[in-house]
Amino acid sequence: MKNYLVLPLLITLALAPLHALQGAAPSAPPIKPNLIYILLDDAGYGDFGCYGQKTLRTPNIDRLASEGLKFTRHYAGSTVCAPSRCVLMTGLHTGHSRIRANGPSHLPDTDLNVARLLKDAGYLTACIGKYGLGMPLPPDDPQKKGFDYFFGYVDTAHAHNGYPTYLFRNGAKAPFDNQIIPGSGNKPGTGVAPADGRKHWAPQLLADDVQRFLEERARDRSKPFFLYYTPILPHANNEADETSPLGHGMEAPADPEFASRDWPAVEKAFASAMKFVDRDVGAVLAKLQSLKLDENTIVMFSSDNGPHQEGGHKAAFFQSSGGLTGTKRDLTDGGIRVPFIVRWPGRIKPGTVSEHVSGFQDLLPTAADLAGVKVTAECDGISFLPTLLGRTAEQKQHPYLYWNFNEQGGKRAVLQWPWKLIQRNTASANSSDPTAAKKKKAADGSSLIVELFNLDRDPTESTNLASANQAIVEELTARMRQAWRDPK
Repeated sequence: MKNYLVLPLLITLALAPLHALQGAAPSAPPIKPNLIYILLDDAGYGDFGCYGQKTLRTPNIDRLASEGLKFTRHYAGSTVCAPSRCVLMTGLHTGHSRIRANGPSHLPDTDLNVARLLKDAGYLTACIGKYGLGMPLPPDDPQKKGFDYFFGYVDTAHAHNGYPTYLFRNGAKAPFDNQIIPGSGNKPGTGVAPADGRKHWAPQLLADDVQRFLEERARDRSKPFFLYYTPILPHANNEADETSPLGHGMEAPADPEFASRDWPAVEKAFASAMKFVDRDVGAVLAKLQSLKLDENTIVMFSSDNGPHQEGGHKAAFFQSSGGLTGTKRDLTDGGIRVPFIVRWPGRIKPGTVSEHVSGFQDLLPTAADLAGVKVTAECDGISFLPTLLGRTAEQKQHPYLYWNFNEQGGKRAVLQWPWKLIQRNTASANSSDPTAAKKKKAADGSSLIVELFNLDRDPTESTNLASANQAIVEELTARMRQAWRDPK
């Protein structure tokens, strides 16, 4: 077990009210900031103007970056949603975490996670949107994990459906009069709504609930709050694509701005989804300012993995990978490097950019630092609070980042900046230690592909340097073995 200790002086200076920093009594207690973490679903590194998007406009998210800190080397926990969200919530990478795939899995109620940590530190905690920490899950699983309030989708598959017949609110079904075409889904709540059965679009319902939640927090300021806001956009409804009689899977109301564009219908819908996301981020910022919650609220913004190619959408159409190689389900940077922006008025210098190498596992120790508590469980993360405060000399660095992914025959990667090693099996998936694939070649016919890239010199991961750098390959392979253990 590793305990991540708080730096008392750093936290006191960071969280003290401004008048305390200007000479008030030193015994004044620090103020714990509110925290809003906005996690998009399948948005790519290049889907936003501040990260290089040229076609779609994202003025509100760009404003978030201009008023805060933009990370350029931030990595998702995995290349698909459930394991990535598990890393974000638990601080454990996919060599240690409980949930390592989009399949049957769950977190024990006793495991430490961000919601539980902040709730125990005196925060009111809420999740609005897609929860998705494993499957199948009981409807009240978010409450069991430390969320005081929940509204949205508990299961990841249910969240495919943008026009659901129900969502969950605090463990109980909240019904809506949408319809689902019989036979169009094979899991509870999934399916596709016919054109005349689309009455209530879930992303708007979730956005409205966020506004209501913030209004309640303005009326009752007795506790700091943690809002984990997880829209289902721009994920597609995987039960449909553009070749299906059910229509494409980008379920977003058409925005008139894109009606005359010479684009496929599915790409117009994707653009409409991204415009809604940007407008919604602007609505959150506006609400914080109008309620005078702005100065003591940190807003973090990211995506759970790289851009998808589902429901008929093509990631290349809007260059969603941002010049990086790969998409969702790849361990090249296009599949795992994600946008990450943090805004904290009065604390973060506006318009700053950080090349600090960080990952989803860092949220838990950072949240602990912000709340003035310590992590009392195993944690692979490192607090990035020093980076937020501009104290880069005090920022600890990761010895490496690690990913394991069991789809497509099995693949794993380790990043020890600037070197990144990727190993991929071309045949059967792994049943135990993934770094033992070479030993299994004769027995099952699998073949191991080894790739080594220098991300400083080759950010597109186009030149495999493994053959010329065997010592580095061996060093990083040893890191992989160190990072992996059998799931509990």
